[in-house]
Amino acid sequence: MSTFDVAIGVGPAGTAGQLRGPAGVPAHRSGGAGEHGPAGARRQWLVAATGVIGGAGLLASAWPLLDSMEPSARALAVGGPVTVDVSDLAPGQLRTVLWRGKPVWLMRRTDAMVRALEQPNPVLADPASKRSEQPASCANATRSVRADLFVAVGVCTHLGCTPVLRLDDAALNAELHAPGGFYCPCHGSRFDLAGRVVQDVPASTNLEVPEYRFLSDSSLQIG
Repeated sequence: MSTFDVAIGVGPAGTAGQLRGPAGVPAHRSGGAGEHGPAGARRQWLVAATGVIGGAGLLASAWPLLDSMEPSARALAVGGPVTVDVSDLAPGQLRTVLWRGKPVWLMRRTDAMVRALEQPNPVLADPASKRSEQPASCANATRSVRADLFVAVGVCTHLGCTPVLRLDDAALNAELHAPGGFYCPCHGSRFDLAGRVVQDVPASTNLEVPEYRFLSDSSLQIG
């Protein structure tokens, strides 16, 4: 490309197109007065100012789009792991934490509760949890990594209601042969303290057990 590019076109009164230098900067013709006086300087200032304002407007209009593409801290936290301190969880106590928008239970089971779970119970629909969702580390009678601590998603597998813990319900205890269980008040589904559902109720599978691991004796990470 030559030093000057010619801008194709015809100027006022049929004059030739204006010569432009590198990067499109107008080349001044020697001897011309139009580009040198006060009027020419003002024209160049207006052109430069218009370019700056236009660039700022483009950046301002693009910012909302760029900002919407940046993930928020809340969005990152929704699917991330949750660390829970269970050091003060008393025997028989149930605590609920939020993980991925779901209520997750953490319950400290007593020795009597664990012994009852380890006994065969013909009333359970899926005692070995073969049709239910849990990590491989929880594929056992207590459906847990540690027998004393139960972790499960507190959502009924029928229609998504929230079951409640009942430790002093004589009828439920007699059915489960255990000192307590979970009862869904919406449609009557019942679960033992390992989240295993009984037969002939609306819920067809055991409660979900999420992936989790112990970080220490007193804390665990869900997810």
